[in-house]
Amino acid sequence: MSRIGKLPVDFGADIKVSTDGNVISFAKGKNSVDLDTKGNVDFSIEGNVLTFATKSDEKAHRAFWGTYRALAQNIVVGLTTGYSKQLEINGVGYRAAVKGKVLNLQLGHSHDINYDLPESIEASVEKNVITLKSHDKQKLGQVAAEIRSFRPPEPYKGKGVKYMEEHIVRKAGKTAKK
Repeated sequence: MSRIGKLPVDFGADIKVSTDGNVISFAKGKNSVDLDTKGNVDFSIEGNVLTFATKSDEKAHRAFWGTYRALAQNIVVGLTTGYSKQLEINGVGYRAAVKGKVLNLQLGHSHDINYDLPESIEASVEKNVITLKSHDKQKLGQVAAEIRSFRPPEPYKGKGVKYMEEHIVRKAGKTAKK
């Protein structure tokens, strides 16, 4: 029995929730997100509470029960408070700047990297910290991972792009012959 799937999703009065077949639509202001359950779970809306139930006792349906409940909760939290991730740039001459919806990165390559930000992602740069904000948790994590992949941190000097909460395990360099 799913401990997460049993919990109801309370979405408050400011979020409008509607259903169309297997698709649940969440909307707040100009932001709207659709969750397609693909018929794997049953759901019901009573007032400001969304509850999920399994279709059957099959293992796959029980797994989808908790998964879709967690996805719905992430959408509600994203629409009410939003999500943010911070990336730190370490290295001599490594820089970042935001120009409209383009993130310009100078990461020691022979050329600048111009990364086009998706529609729902906002970026800001302060010194060597890139702050990404969005209401979509999955897309935010994907964009942060793509930016980090341009120059992952290396273990000797720690140069590269890393998450703020990430700890880089350092290695000792070469030692002289004795």
